[in-house]
Amino acid sequence: MPGLDYFPNAGNGASPTAAAPAATNGHSATEAPRSGVYHNPRLDPKNFLEGPLSTNPATRLRQMLARPGIVVAPGICDGISARCALEAGFDCMYQSGAATTASRLGQPDLAIATMNDFVDAAQMVCSLDPTVPVIADADTGFGGPANVARTVTQYARAGVAGLHIEDQVQTKRCGHLMGKQVVSREEFLTRIRAAVIARDSIPGGSDFVIIGRTDSAQVLGMEEAVTRLKLAADAGADVCFIEGVKTEDLLRSTVAALAPKPVLVNVISGGLTPSFTCQEAEKMGAKIIIFSLVSCVAMLHAVRAAMHSLKKTGTDFSSAKGMDPKTFFEVMGLNEVVELDARAGGSAFQVV
Repeated sequence: MPGLDYFPNAGNGASPTAAAPAATNGHSATEAPRSGVYHNPRLDPKNFLEGPLSTNPATRLRQMLARPGIVVAPGICDGISARCALEAGFDCMYQSGAATTASRLGQPDLAIATMNDFVDAAQMVCSLDPTVPVIADADTGFGGPANVARTVTQYARAGVAGLHIEDQVQTKRCGHLMGKQVVSREEFLTRIRAAVIARDSIPGGSDFVIIGRTDSAQVLGMEEAVTRLKLAADAGADVCFIEGVKTEDLLRSTVAALAPKPVLVNVISGGLTPSFTCQEAEKMGAKIIIFSLVSCVAMLHAVRAAMHSLKKTGTDFSSAKGMDPKTFFEVMGLNEVVELDARAGGSAFQVV
């Protein structure tokens, strides 16, 4: 299988549980790969330092990770929030599992949504601007190694640039809720390897980004969480995501321990992690910052207020704030659709 070629000398007897020194998480061009440690020269960050940004979203995300500056990805939950993020000028978006579950199903983030729910949402979001990288939540990978591999393949086909796989049990929950349970190191690493092998088996050579996420800090402690991410990096994870970092010092020490692997930090207002700004997170060494619930929480407040206002006043005049239907549709891409129709010779939308 093509993906297996990047685990040098790995055999059934290789132990997946021995922690590697932080300094060996990445390989330079001259460093010999260690036995059982993933090494794919094509995906070396040095290969993405120069040149114009690619129109391929996965390649573009790798370029953004390799170059200076923090990657800021606001959480989106549907087409409206994605359109608003693009209108605001964000060059990366995050499809939050919690937000997507709430938006599509009206349910809490308790492992209720399926892979198909997330893939369907991703296809729509990624189609709005196919060059803008979308990082998507993939929960636990939705099953065993075969399910994880299928998840990677389906996400990549949908146009997603990268996903994160976590170490919670299948009946998982939002990473900022209490009572989490995690699987063993071995099972977590099996998920990561399955994701990496699936990515490397995509014909043509995919740049799809695999992000290893651990929720073990609140269950087993920070030391175990960092160890798990070091092992995930050795198994081929491109980025490390430690959920629920509670202090600035812990984030800084985590970044240092995992260097040179990029670290993702998840900020949710009122959650376990302090409300770091983009600038603060960058100074602490984080390479990606996501704001998972920024859109859906704002929507809840706005829609709740609008519904209460309508119930009380009998009109939506105040909540509309002067926005007429055409203005609303313009945010949704009205002008682009009208232009395309006219260029193709259509006349249906000469007047709208």
